[in-house]
Amino acid sequence: MSETVERVAIIGGTGVSDLPGLITERQVVDTPYGPVAVLVAQTERYPVVFLNRHGLNREHPPHRINYRGNLAALRMLGVTRVLATYAVGSINRALPPGSLIVIDDYLDFTSGRSATFFDGGDTGHAYTEMSTPCCPALRARLLALATQADLPLHPSGVYVCTNGPRFETPAEIRMYAQLGADVVGMTGMPEVTLARELGIHYAAVAYSINWAAGIEDQIQIVRDGIPELLRRLLRLMLETVQADDLSPCRCADALMMVTPSREGGGRYRL
Repeated sequence: MSETVERVAIIGGTGVSDLPGLITERQVVDTPYGPVAVLVAQTERYPVVFLNRHGLNREHPPHRINYRGNLAALRMLGVTRVLATYAVGSINRALPPGSLIVIDDYLDFTSGRSATFFDGGDTGHAYTEMSTPCCPALRARLLALATQADLPLHPSGVYVCTNGPRFETPAEIRMYAQLGADVVGMTGMPEVTLARELGIHYAAVAYSINWAAGIEDQIQIVRDGIPELLRRLLRLMLETVQADDLSPCRCADALMMVTPSREGGGRYRL
């Protein structure tokens, strides 16, 4: 990973609303997709941006999140690395509530979301290579540091993204299980795809807070121990995303331009 690091970011959502222990300043970024509010903290290494994908006041449900605005705001602030958190339900019996899973693949069952910066015309036309959806360098460092911190992270998992805001039916969960999904959530897509379009190094950790529909008699949200687990996870993520010696990756090569944007070049200009 050779490019200059300007800023790094943490994306949070349910259960992750700030950067504990850091003094932050609220900032509003005017993007082509509308204003986006973030929190910015100065540290000894890189400035850290915190973005709650639902909005700082959690005003946006999953199907109404401004995904393009969120990622555009981070890129406009100079963010080159992102670690994200997802609150999920467990489908895989080996990943009970309270588990932390480093996501490495996705199934997308969303609809009606603006899923690309490249709609044709002035914005250009591009394809995004998704063989490695999450940055392998960030994932590797996260797992290595987790071992040192004695924080148990499952090294891989398939995240199925549904539209929300309703929970899934038992029949849907059985289908997702047959397709190989380990956990289910409502916000991972198109966030990861948009990050790759912008050349941002992106990785994510899911934390399970319930069994998915049909696994048990009813959905029950687990709260005991989750706040402390998330505090430990955030400390680990902050250390990881600011690391200086990450291994090489090919995240910058994910975009395949077909026709250029109105400003030319190989990538959308913000």
